[in-house]
Amino acid sequence: MESEALTSSSLWRTVAEIERYVAADGWGAPLRLFALVRTADALDRDPGLAHRLPAHVVEEARADPGHLTSVEQDGVPDVADLDELLGQLAWPAGVDGAALVVEKILVPPDAEAEVRAATSSDDEEGRARALAAHPLAEDVRIAVGVLRDGRHECAVRSRSKDSDGEVRTGSDLVPGLVSALQATLAD
Repeated sequence: MESEALTSSSLWRTVAEIERYVAADGWGAPLRLFALVRTADALDRDPGLAHRLPAHVVEEARADPGHLTSVEQDGVPDVADLDELLGQLAWPAGVDGAALVVEKILVPPDAEAEVRAATSSDDEEGRARALAAHPLAEDVRIAVGVLRDGRHECAVRSRSKDSDGEVRTGSDLVPGLVSALQATLAD
């Protein structure tokens, strides 16, 4: 049970670190995707890795068997449909989890229904512009991390409250995105 708690704590810490890392680049960034690997296992497979990682990371991994290292994936295509991209992803067995960070425009459900009623159903671009221009629209950055065993964590930062202390965290903030990312780990 102790290693389970360590892994959950490690996942939460990793998602928070990834969100802060992406936030340092400012707003308007494309989707960012990360493989998550248990650092201790990676060190066992490749002892030379200890010399390439910061000393504090190696020390943390030796103290916490659930410690995770995130590896940003290069070459992620810029796509309009996140579900389509996630539907094409599959991770190899050596990857213990995955994380992604994406920016979205959110509006309250009533405002979204109002925009949907006022726009043509076949004009997705027009609807997206109308939602973005809505006075209640809010830019958010969503970070989600999932592990193969189903554990997951989320972090959400809004542009209007753009500070580390204002980031909302929790496991069930964006359940649809959690499910879609979890599916990329299915065997």
